[in-house]
This record gives sequence, C-alpha cells and structure tokens, in this order.
Amino acid sequence: MKTWLKKRTKAQIITVCLLLTGFIASMIFINNNYELYDRTIVHITDIQEISRETQTDTHGNEDERVIQQIEGEIKNGPDRGEITTFHNEYTQSLAIDYELSAGDEIFLAQDGEATGDIKRDKYFVFVAWIFLMILLAVGKSRGALSALSLLVNAVILSFALDIYIQNPSISLSLITLISIIIFTILSLLMATGFNEKTYTAILTTLLGTGLSLVIAYAALQFTGEQGLRYEEMAFLTRNPQTIFMAGLLIGSLGAVMDVAITLSASMFEMYEKNNHISLATLKKAGYEIGKDIMGTMTNILFFAYVSGSIPMLLIYFKNAAPFGFTVSMNLSLELTRALVGGIGIVLTIPIAIYLSIFFIRRKQARL
Repeated sequence: MKTWLKKRTKAQIITVCLLLTGFIASMIFINNNYELYDRTIVHITDIQEISRETQTDTHGNEDERVIQQIEGEIKNGPDRGEITTFHNEYTQSLAIDYELSAGDEIFLAQDGEATGDIKRDKYFVFVAWIFLMILLAVGKSRGALSALSLLVNAVILSFALDIYIQNPSISLSLITLISIIIFTILSLLMATGFNEKTYTAILTTLLGTGLSLVIAYAALQFTGEQGLRYEEMAFLTRNPQTIFMAGLLIGSLGAVMDVAITLSASMFEMYEKNNHISLATLKKAGYEIGKDIMGTMTNILFFAYVSGSIPMLLIYFKNAAPFGFTVSMNLSLELTRALVGGIGIVLTIPIAIYLSIFFIRRKQARL
C-alpha cells in the first residue's frame, strides 16, 4: 500500500513539474514569437494624448473622440529595432477601436500609419493553460482526454473549413455532416472509453442532431424562411442559407451530445448499481432526469446565442430603432439556432432512454 502511494505521489509530482515546465516554456515562446507574423508588430513605449473632443449625435448619445500619439519599437521584419511614431484615434465607447497603453503590442495597418489589431496570443495561451490545469485537476486522466479531444476537434473543423474554402464546388453540408460524425465519435470515445454507454451516446447524438436538422429544414422550406435576416452575413461570398444550415448542424451538436451522454451515463450507472432494477423503473427514472435537464439546457442555449447580440442590441436601441426591427435584425438567426437546439434536446431524451434500455437488455441477455 505504501509503495503504491509513493508511486502515485511521484507520478503526480512529475505531472505537475511537466505542466509547469510546459507553461513557462510556452509563455516565453509566445512573448518572443514576433518573427512568426508577416504583419508589423510594434511594442508601445510611450503615449501622448493630442486631443479629446466630446461628440453628440442626433439621439442625444454622447461620446468622446480621442487622438493619441504613439511611440513604439518595431519587433519584427526588416525594420526590427527601429522606433516609429503614429496616431491612434478612438472613441471612449471603444465600439470599434482601442485605447492603447504603454506596454501594449499591436499590429500596424498596411499603411504603417494606423493601428490594426492588438496582439493577444499571449493572453489566449495563458487562459488556455488555466483551463487545462483546472480540467486536469478535476478530471484527471479523463480531463486530459477531454482536452485532447477538444484540440483534435478544433483541428478537424479547421481542416474541414479549409477544404470548403479551397474547393467551393464540394457541398458544405456534406463536409459538415462528415465532420460532426467524426467529432461525435472521437469526443465520446476519448471522454468515456469503449463501452455500451459510449455507443449509446454516439448513436443518440447522431440521431438527435440529424432529426433536429431535418425538422428545421422542413420548417424553413414550409415557411419560405420568412423572418430570417441574413444581413449579418452580407460580407460572405457564398450562399448564406447554406452557411446558416451548416452552423445549425454544428451548433445543435454540442447541446445534443451533452444530453445524450448525461442520460446514457445516468441510466447505465443506475443499472450497474442495481442489476435487478426493472426496465420500467429505469425508463421512468430516465424521463425524470430528462425533464430536469431539458429546461436548463434549453435556457443555456438561449443565453449562449443571445449574449453575443447584446452589443448590437444596445447600439440599435441607443439609436432609437424600433423594438421589432431591432429584434428581427439581430436575433432572428440566434433565436432560430436556439429553437433548433431545443428541439434536438427534447428529441434526444426519448432516443437516449430507449437506446440505453436496448443496450442494457443486451447486457442482461449475456448474464
């Protein structure tokens, strides 16, 4: 027993040391990776405020327009090490621009006289490490597999989108369909292993997502897509309806997968704890669990989609836009995504219950 504890403690110490080493090394790298970027990066050393002017629009909204003189050191390219100066203009509301401070690192615009985006990769990596450490602390080996599956899925999604961009003749729906099948299988197998619970969750996820998409497609065709505003996709050079349907498919996948694994895991756990439990009792318990998670998951979808539109809603309301017009312009697509995800969640509950019972019966028959 003491030997096992010593080995376990030693393994934990080694894991912590590796994580700390990886964290320190990645932060050093990310803070010195300027040459990896084609765009000119400037490290700001000094800022002087040139002017500050109060502005008022026709609706009485007040804002301040500020012009800064920026001095900084170029960190990459042929002019590396040189000192450059330029102006940065921003409004106090910071709607579409940035208030810069000494120590910030920014990308210059192509003309070299204006600011582009702030270099944020170091913040992203830092937050990613915090997420990984919390995931490992709580989930241990399963947490590591979850993090790995997330990384793999991100790579697959990036690869799938790159295929579509390079080959626009290939159907985006087909690419998305193949991608979500891979997402589902890899994510659930890596998270919960090879067992009946995982197989149930995989089948449930694919069936629930597919059915919700079929219902959404039928509804959109029946209504002629009335009420959907694709203006926010005006910058696309592809069919916005196709892009929207692909987004619906991927968006509903996450919620459906969550419900599928929750229900299948719960039902198999109940069976493992009591092999003599009747299937009727198991079914009833599954529906009770489904009712409990149905409302919360639907609300999560609603808030997740609507939250991204809050800035635009505020802009419309501050400029006296009518309520109906504002909601139609900014929430029609988000509410549709939330509704389709909600349909997927509701459909997933009975599918997960009956598929779980099917696999449990198979286990009982083998006993």
